Amino acid sequence: MTPHHDPTEADDTTVLTRWLLGVGLASLLLRGWIAATFPITGDEALFYWWGVYPDWGYSDHPPMVGWLIALMRATLGDTVWSIRLPVVLLPLALGAALWWALKPVDKVRAAWAVLFFWLAPLNWLNVLITTDTPLIFWSALSVAALLRAERREPLDRAAYGLYALSGLFLGCAFLSKYFSVVLGFSYLVYFALYRRQRLAGFALLVLCALPGPAINIAYNLSHGWSNIMFNLYNRNEGASFELRKPLMYVGMMAYLITPPALWLALRQRKALAASAPGQRLLACLVAVPLLFFALLSFKKVIGLHWVLSFYAFGFAYLAFALPADKLRACAKGMALFAGLHVLVLAGLYMTTLDSWKSTRLYPQIIRSYKTADIVKQVSRPGVVLMAEAYTPASIYGFELRQYVPVFGVGKFHARQDDMLVDFSLYNGKTIRVLTFEPPQLQEFAPYFESVRVLSFSQNGVPFYAVEGTGFKYPAYREGVLGTIFQRFYNIPSVLPMTGCPFCERYCGQVRCPR
Repeated sequence: MTPHHDPTEADDTTVLTRWLLGVGLASLLLRGWIAATFPITGDEALFYWWGVYPDWGYSDHPPMVGWLIALMRATLGDTVWSIRLPVVLLPLALGAALWWALKPVDKVRAAWAVLFFWLAPLNWLNVLITTDTPLIFWSALSVAALLRAERREPLDRAAYGLYALSGLFLGCAFLSKYFSVVLGFSYLVYFALYRRQRLAGFALLVLCALPGPAINIAYNLSHGWSNIMFNLYNRNEGASFELRKPLMYVGMMAYLITPPALWLALRQRKALAASAPGQRLLACLVAVPLLFFALLSFKKVIGLHWVLSFYAFGFAYLAFALPADKLRACAKGMALFAGLHVLVLAGLYMTTLDSWKSTRLYPQIIRSYKTADIVKQVSRPGVVLMAEAYTPASIYGFELRQYVPVFGVGKFHARQDDMLVDFSLYNGKTIRVLTFEPPQLQEFAPYFESVRVLSFSQNGVPFYAVEGTGFKYPAYREGVLGTIFQRFYNIPSVLPMTGCPFCERYCGQVRCPR
């Protein structure tokens, strides 16, 4: 990467500093407010339980978010605000990483990169703790260390140390989510095409990243390859090409880039292309993930959060590639776009529950904001509370601070029950399964001596509970656990296993006969 100076940029330093302070503080305060007032979501509640039961891995993903939540609970308390604090502070940390990585190239342009990133609406509104939170953090640190290593002309001890740090952080990213592999592939493309003379540094980077995959492989060996079964097999069944999928990806990326930045990038596309030779690493960190997810979008719907570990690098490339006289215009356009989001959010916060009564969202809003009241109505001493899906089960459990299992087969997502819950312990007990639609008793009757439907209401929204007395575990094992085994535990025989908690409870063996 080569320095890019312009004499007009020095005049902008004071204004730029004010922009950074204002945007950084305002967005921090807004995120803090949302984090403290917005009810916990289903995914957050699921990950909360990963923090309650720290492990070397979990049903869907590697363990890093569980470790992070466990740390926050232990240090700042068992509250929604405490477990969300890392997300509230994340944009500040990423901004610091960008600044540290890019300031040796050009301090002014590095500051513009941070400002562009902070102005993205997502960095004003996102407060949800997910597996992407540590992935984004560790990915940014890995890239920052690599950028600094690449700036050192001699391949000396300091350069090797930075390559090692980059690898260590990449390993931590792998322990957060498998999308870190795309980051590693971007590194491979960069070194193979442009920096073959630094392959020794790349080799050290890879070596220092290996403990992350090693930990994950050891966990999968002893847990029925749950991460592999989820990410490569179960979640991809039935995936096929649909034209809407790549179109959705294009629309999503246009939103994430923001219309003002996208417009300027298109208008200045020659300048962006001309900057690529001097910014090859940043160019690879933008182009390789974009192309990877574009190809994947022909089969899968690309989630907005899938691309976030590469999000900051796009704004960094834009800040270094745009002509100096276009930087302020880009910032103003992005500020206006972010301001529109803040105004909409302010309008939403000025509403009351009754304001939504005539909308389709009203039942869902009541379930989110009145969870404690709903659970209070259904709970009874000596009665086991369960739910039909992982989202309500996780949220009820968070409210009660007591794990709530999922009754039934469930879906391929969030199969943590398979690791934690032994349904034989409930044999003969009374269970209430909370539902939001009128339940079909014939679906529950085979597993109890008797069943009945209980009807409740919260703020005018009806909900129900199936009360089953005398739970029949043998019938449940055959009818439900057997279906779960057939559907989600078709583990390829070529994968060696030293353990499988679900299989060991189901058939008493590490690998059950089919």
